[in-house]
Amino acid sequence: MKGDPSKLGFSTRAIHAGQAPDPITGAVTVPIYQTSTYVAPALGESTGFEYGRSQNPTRFALEANVASLEGGVKGHAFASGMAAIACLMTLLKAGDHVVVTRNVYGGTFRYFTRILEKFALTFSWIDTTDLSAVESAIRPETRLVYLETPSNPLMEVTDIAAVAEIAHARGAQVAVDNTFLSPYFQRPLELGADFVLHSSTKFLNGHSDSISGVLISRSAEDAEWFTLSQKSGGAIMAPFECFLVMRGIKTLAVRMERHEANARRVVEFLGGHRAVRNILFPGLPSHPGHEVQRRQASGFGSMVSIDLDGYENAKAMLDRVRLWSLAESLGGVESLISHPASMTHASIPADRRKALGLTDGLIRLSVGIEEVEDLIADLAQALDAVPVPARSTQAPPRDLSALQRTSVGVAS
Repeated sequence: MKGDPSKLGFSTRAIHAGQAPDPITGAVTVPIYQTSTYVAPALGESTGFEYGRSQNPTRFALEANVASLEGGVKGHAFASGMAAIACLMTLLKAGDHVVVTRNVYGGTFRYFTRILEKFALTFSWIDTTDLSAVESAIRPETRLVYLETPSNPLMEVTDIAAVAEIAHARGAQVAVDNTFLSPYFQRPLELGADFVLHSSTKFLNGHSDSISGVLISRSAEDAEWFTLSQKSGGAIMAPFECFLVMRGIKTLAVRMERHEANARRVVEFLGGHRAVRNILFPGLPSHPGHEVQRRQASGFGSMVSIDLDGYENAKAMLDRVRLWSLAESLGGVESLISHPASMTHASIPADRRKALGLTDGLIRLSVGIEEVEDLIADLAQALDAVPVPARSTQAPPRDLSALQRTSVGVAS
């Protein structure tokens, strides 16, 4: 790709950034460099590639691509989203304090509390949608504010720019897990965050066929540290997985448009069903974070949570789904459905889940790109199996126009 890539549109960069034609063959797809080591031209000389843990051309191509999409100086690719988080946290040392969104992915909670607290890091679990609570939680030893927005699975929306302003004024940095929206809909670095990370297993890859994670930084100094940490820790993304994620990213824009269009239709249907007690979807005007999401992103994504008022009701539905796959993970082209309390968030203690509102009746939907009529028909027959009518506390609007995004066109 010739010229300044930053001046090109999102879809163009998704296809071309970091992916010049192969200089030897002209191959339009970056080759999978499935090698552990590289031959030196002579003693004391190097091609710039020495060992696969430190350098790999396929991985470098992906890292350049995600950095371009998120607007960062450099990307780093890892064997999982959790490995990306682990690299991020190497910025900290014993005695440092972290402010964290109170409702995060269960694996993040487990890693912070079961692993990092053993190394004398401390964490405050805060409602980061409340800016005064964020400000009050920051201490002299606070080094990082870690956000998930929208959060998993309660869809709490945090004002990234406002939190970044608060944190920076107190000498702390801000990291954002952007997995739910992808850089197509939301770019935290442009809003003032210092780091953005993804479980690229999810929407970036989009095909549920690899495990991976990426971390992108805004400053060259932090990027240099992550390069050292990545090389030292060694939890790199394998070349074939890099190839798969790059392949997925090429269609990210068109997939995200279809994901969200389907989600709007699904939410409209769910709002009219007697079994659904509550719907959590930032695209609903009644959702507490709706206006913040409209302001800081160009879309609402395709993650939806519903409350069926109890475990038995949830089980009755989940035992009946046919087209929706009952499985952990999200962001694939196929629609996935899960029970957070017993699956993705089972590592969070029951009393804490209850305090957060993460109930046993909560179901999380990752709306795929199938024919939406088929998805709705499957939900309808499964929900009809719920024996107890629930009290509806949030009815979404009956016409799709009320769910339109701020920007209906392609994000750039």
